[in-house]
Amino acid sequence: MWKKTENEPPATVTPQAPGRRPAPASEVSTLGPSILIKGDLTGEEDLTIHGRLEGEVRLEKNNVTVGQNGYIKADIYGRSIRVEGAVEGNLYGRQEVVIRASGRVQGNIVSPSVTLENGSKFKGAIDMEPGGKTSRPAPKAEPAAASAEPKPVSATAKTTAAPGSSRG
Repeated sequence: MWKKTENEPPATVTPQAPGRRPAPASEVSTLGPSILIKGDLTGEEDLTIHGRLEGEVRLEKNNVTVGQNGYIKADIYGRSIRVEGAVEGNLYGRQEVVIRASGRVQGNIVSPSVTLENGSKFKGAIDMEPGGKTSRPAPKAEPAAASAEPKPVSATAKTTAAPGSSRG
């Protein structure tokens, strides 16, 4: 019953470093809602954050998801970044950055593909460099001013009521 057949190739075993196992391609680590991390986070697997993190997240070859209850005060570097919670910091996505309807981001985004779902909140600048360049955005150059005195800017908004509605 357990007899080895003559045509069967011998089994091979790949040695592993002690205490370290490779992460399967589909493995996702999760930081729960009661977790608070102050410091930098790096790794080699996908990550979902439901808790709080202050520092820097560097998972440049992996996916990073900020869950609905997640709050991140950090720059995030990832292959794909999805925000359902709140982020105060810059997002550097090698492939894409997606801000879901429940997401709030205050910071700049650098990624070749950016999606802001209807209802999401975003305050910052977007740089969609070809090729997913993840360098920090360059500071904006000051335009040559004709005079040193800034000119006041005024804007007016015009509101129109839909037919059949009344204004109060």
